[in-house]
Parts: sequence; C-alpha cells; structure tokens
Amino acid sequence: MKDILFDLRSDHLAGRRNGRVAICSIRREVLAAAIESARSCNDHLLVEATANQINQFGGYSGMTPAAFAAYMGQLAASMGFPRSRVLLGADHLGPYVWRNEPAERAMNKALELVRQCVYAGFVKIHLDTGFGCIDDPQPELPPETAAERAVALCRAAETAAEHIPGNDSRPYYVIGIEVPPPGGALEASGSPDVTSIEKLQDILQLYEARFRAARLDSAWNRVMAVVVQPGIEFGDQLVAHYRSQCARALSLFHDRLPAHMIYEVHSTDYQTPENLARMVADHFILLKVGPCLTNSFREAVFELARIESERLGRRRSVKLSSIREVLETVMLENPSDWQSHYRGSEERLRFLRSHSKRDRIRYYWSHPAVAGAFQLLMANLKSHWSPAWIEADRSGASSPLPSDQPPNDPAALIRQRIQSTLDPYLKACA
Repeated sequence: MKDILFDLRSDHLAGRRNGRVAICSIRREVLAAAIESARSCNDHLLVEATANQINQFGGYSGMTPAAFAAYMGQLAASMGFPRSRVLLGADHLGPYVWRNEPAERAMNKALELVRQCVYAGFVKIHLDTGFGCIDDPQPELPPETAAERAVALCRAAETAAEHIPGNDSRPYYVIGIEVPPPGGALEASGSPDVTSIEKLQDILQLYEARFRAARLDSAWNRVMAVVVQPGIEFGDQLVAHYRSQCARALSLFHDRLPAHMIYEVHSTDYQTPENLARMVADHFILLKVGPCLTNSFREAVFELARIESERLGRRRSVKLSSIREVLETVMLENPSDWQSHYRGSEERLRFLRSHSKRDRIRYYWSHPAVAGAFQLLMANLKSHWSPAWIEADRSGASSPLPSDQPPNDPAALIRQRIQSTLDPYLKACA
C-alpha cells in the first residue's frame, strides 16, 4: 500500500501519475468530501494531520494519533471506502507546537508524539525541526541543530516501528528546513524567495551525513520527499501565485534528487487550477492543501446561515442557530488561536476572524457552543429544505456553487462547496 508514496517519482516521470494531494484537515466534512472524491475515481487517499491538530495531549481536535486513526477508519467504513486505501501522514512533527518551551522539553514531547504516530499506523512522517525553541539561538536555528533533531525523531520512529508485533514495514520520511509555518504566512504583497539550489544541496548533504553517522542508512533510503519553497504562499487576503519561470532552476534540479526523493510543497492553498497543473508539471508533485478546504466549509456554513435567516427567520416555531454570532462570541472569549495572527483595527479584526484566508476560525468549530449551533443550523434546514431556494438565489449569491445540480439537502451544499475547491488539486495530480 505504501508503495504508492515511494513510487511517486517513478510514476510521475513515466507519465503514469502526475502527483499526489495530501489533505491536511481534520474537519469531518472535508474528509468526507475527499473520501467521496477518492472513491469515485477508485484512488487512494492521503490524509495528514499536524502536530497541533492531534498529539498526545489531544491537540485542538481533542484527538490523539490513535484516536484520529480510529476516527478515519470509522469514517471510511461508514462511506464504504476501504480502510486499506487511506494513508495517514503526520505533518510538522517536531518542537514547533512547543516552541515557547525550552528545546529539551519540547523535543521530549515531540519524540513521544512521533512514537505514538508510528504505533497508530501513520506511514508518512514529516520531520519538521527547522523552527527554534525559546532557548535556541535567534533568529534562525542552525541547520546542524535541525538535522540533529531530525535524526533523533527518526530514531524514535524507527525504534517504535521495531516494537510493533508482527510489523515488518517502516515509515517514510519528509525532511527540509524551508517549511512555512502551518496556516499561511504571507504578510505583504510579493512572493517568498524560491529555495536556492545551493541551499538545497547543502541541506541534503548535511542530512544524509547525519543520518548515516547515526546508522540510519535504511531510514535515509526511505526519505521520500524534501520540502521546498517554489515561491507560493497565502495570507489574510493575499495569495502569492506560482510563477514557473521563477522556480525553473529548482524544477530542473528535481532530476538530481537522491533515489526516490521528490519535492513536497506546503501552502498550495488558493492557487489557480492553471498554476496547480503547471506546478505539478514542473515536478512539484506532492501538494499539501488544507486551509482553503476548511475555508470552503466556512463559506458553505455562512451561506446556509444566510438561507436560514432569510427563509426561516419569520417562523415563530423555529429557533435560529445564530451560528455566526456564536462563532464571534466564542472567538472573542477564546482569542489564543487567532490573536497572534491577525492585526488591525477592531473592524478589520472582526472581518478577519470570519473571512481571513488563513482560516483561524477552523480552530473553533469543535467548541461545544459552536458545534451545538452548527447542529441546530443543519437540523433547521434539513427539516425545511427546498432545492428551489438554491435555484432562486444562485445567480445573486456572492460565491455561487459551480454545479448545475442544486443540492438536495444542506449537507450536500457543504460537500459540493468543498469538492469544487478540491477538484483542481485532484485534476492536477491525476
């Protein structure tokens, strides 16, 4: 099963497959939409969870790696999708989540997390050690330190795999220090610098030397990807779009990567279909996507809230969900997941809390008050739903659904919205 990851390079070069999309989300509606898409084309599904979404303390999802693996298995089974076709990846494993703690303490937590991910059946491990901790040299962590920490995490993963009864497989790894922080980091117009060939060569040589010195030769041969920056990113309202000519040297260097190694690209959210296709053709073949999918979920929920208000607001028998107001209240009462990311006046902050492309609102959907409002919204609309509502205001909506088929229930509207965002990624990688 894992060979579909290890063979990505050969499949891409032989024209058997362009690339692979990694769904970086824990939102049920996003995962269900992705499963449905994978099922419709008889494909595998790669789902990756970040260390702040799931970890040994629950993360913001409340799930450990084992709980998330079980959750994915149950969701796939409920949709008639074979669990064997679901590949789990662990994203940003390293001290980043605990970067405000001393390095030793943060690394101990990261080591435990990587062990739990391996025990839970995660087959792809991103060794993300380029970010410093509170007692590390500032502003940039030395590459040698990043490599040493990656080796420590890899050794912990290999040891964990050896202790699984009856297990004869080992994880695949992703390395690289040019990793954007999770969730978008574009602060101004322009594009981030493309990874230089010189820097990439230095990192590959450094990591290989450290892996081999630690007697992790077998693990080094399973380093399937290196994270690079081809000049893309997104922020609150801006997107740095892919420009092929700017990444030409990096694209050409793909032929010189070791063994089965490929390029992995983060922050591909909000790229145009044309740019996605060009990016994959230029050998950036493992595309990570997440916030734009949960943002599409948010757009659909807000559209449903508008429909609820307009169609049911005058019915005395219906208690409205007021989900947008509930979200705003909860985010103001619990600002830790957005406050350090958004800047501006109170009016701008209010706008960003709901509409930023960084989609920090995704941290709040599981809050009990928000989850309750969402359930009420869906129940209200499901019991009164009419596809004619969508037909009536399709042309006047700010972001109408592209499908000519009106959804037959509110859940279908959400699914269509998410799939309309996901489809260009799947087509680029088909």
